[in-house]
Amino acid sequence: MSEGQHITTPEQLREVVGEPVRRAVVKQRDRLDDTDRAFIARSPFQVIATSGGDGGVDVSPKGDPAGSVHVLDDHTLVLPDRPGNRRVDGFGNILENPHVGLLFLVPRRSDTLRVNGTARILLDPPYAEALRHKGHVPRLVLEVGVEEVFTHCAKALLRSNLWDPEQWPEDDLPSIAQMAARTTDDMTLAQMEEYYTEENTRTLLYRTTPR
Repeated sequence: MSEGQHITTPEQLREVVGEPVRRAVVKQRDRLDDTDRAFIARSPFQVIATSGGDGGVDVSPKGDPAGSVHVLDDHTLVLPDRPGNRRVDGFGNILENPHVGLLFLVPRRSDTLRVNGTARILLDPPYAEALRHKGHVPRLVLEVGVEEVFTHCAKALLRSNLWDPEQWPEDDLPSIAQMAARTTDDMTLAQMEEYYTEENTRTLLYRTTPR
């Protein structure tokens, strides 16, 4: 590991970064209000962080049309489980440690909404039909009990220029097929390139049958 002073106590950390301003402290709430509900309703993309019993951490992107995350009440929201790669790393963590962190993004907005709470995995909940999209009704739903909610200011997204195409770096990285080919040999590279085309991926977004 690199050299440098190792920060090991809260006192050392505070000595470097200082104390938060009052508004950064009092903005934290224990329930969703109407503004939070509106933000969540307009968010097509979320990131969810989980941690297993052994301390291992997973951060997973979730995406669906805006409005797919439903708020049941001021203390409860639900995310539908859509077809994926079946690794279920996050779900596995939740079975060991129910604490989760969610970050909600809205395109073109540089502020974000953060929700922390405890989650449980439900099979065929009574409201699953309301989460139907393109014929897909989720059998599994992640239900999150809200414990903390607050907004993040725009600094991170402004620094990253996330929504400014003119500032985006050149995409000269290997294709996802080329990256996948480093670790698997169940397809040829040509087959992987075909499989990972946007057109084919879109056909699989809500298909539950393996392919």
